[in-house]
Amino acid sequence: MAEFSFELDDEQKAVRDWIHGFAADVMRPAAAEWDEREETPWPIIQEAAKIGLYSLDFYAQQYFDPTGLGVPMTMEELFWGDAGIALSIVGTGLAAVGVLANGTEEQIGTWVPQMYGDANDVKVAAFCSSEPDAGSDVASMRTRAVYDEAKDEWVLNGTKTWATNGGIANVHVVVAVVDPGLGSKGHASFIIPPGTPGLSQGQKFKKHGIRASHTAEVVLDGVRVPGHCLLGGKEKLDERLARARERAKEGGERLKNAAMATFEASRPAVGAMAVGTARAAYEVALDYARTRQQFGRPIIDNQGIAFQLSDMRTRIDAARLLVWRASWMAVSGKPFDSAEGSMSKLFASETAKEVTAQAVQILGGNGFTREYPVERMHRDAAIYTIFEGTSEIQRLVIARTLSGMPIR
Repeated sequence: MAEFSFELDDEQKAVRDWIHGFAADVMRPAAAEWDEREETPWPIIQEAAKIGLYSLDFYAQQYFDPTGLGVPMTMEELFWGDAGIALSIVGTGLAAVGVLANGTEEQIGTWVPQMYGDANDVKVAAFCSSEPDAGSDVASMRTRAVYDEAKDEWVLNGTKTWATNGGIANVHVVVAVVDPGLGSKGHASFIIPPGTPGLSQGQKFKKHGIRASHTAEVVLDGVRVPGHCLLGGKEKLDERLARARERAKEGGERLKNAAMATFEASRPAVGAMAVGTARAAYEVALDYARTRQQFGRPIIDNQGIAFQLSDMRTRIDAARLLVWRASWMAVSGKPFDSAEGSMSKLFASETAKEVTAQAVQILGGNGFTREYPVERMHRDAAIYTIFEGTSEIQRLVIARTLSGMPIR
């Protein structure tokens, strides 16, 4: 078990400063442009790949950091730079986590490298779970995967939505229903290799925030994939479904489905993203309050402004500590007995929304214009309380965990 510390070691500090430099020198100067263009910032991703920041090796090092702080530290610094560009850089990670959480060693070794490509030919990946009628309610998922035993192939049909990198990805990871009678426990995850016939991009969404990140529908029309593209393999799936059917008869313990396993592993990381955006907005507001003169003195001399900034910083630090705790618990194998992962995501997400709104208010009319970045940060922050489990779903998870009751 890793010893917990609030102090990053020298190597972690060096990595943090390296990422911060990239965020400050490469991401921030380009943030407004790519927000306006609403396009994937391929040149920025390639720059990240050239220095090793966008690579399987780098994320593996952070993912396996024994303290658990590698991933949240990385996310905070990148999203301090810009949320839209950062999500384009790290969006592949959700698909990679889906394979790492559910795949065999052979599947991990085969598919995760193909999600990233290399510095000369960068690729991205997409994790496809949500559907038009199944977002928070994963039990309503309709995308079906049917096994063709004669050909040892799975046939997938359905429509996925809100997929980061959906349709432009080299590799798609798709969650589908294999046993409708088991609800969310009858789901499995599948790799859709590059160029597979039947997979196409549907609607590309024009979003309120994180506009540099590509978000679209993914349509699966008679998509056939080999049996080895079922994450974990069919033997493991059959065993899991058999246990789920037996426990359903007994009314016993609920099993986690593939999508939920991925989301549980990634929620503290999303919290760290929110911390990065909140910190960025706070720093802009603090600098502005120190230099903006009204009534012959800096506006930070007024308690109304100074107290707001005090509260903003306090919430940011508290959110970071919740994220670090959950990340350390996860790497140390400690169970989230009080839903600490959901707590971190909930509090950090709500903090990002509140802090960015306060930053806009402190800048006044300037904060409402695109001449200052807090307007963009405020738009970006709205996503944190929505994706990978809304704040309402986080509260539901926490309440159910604490009470042991099926709260609805």
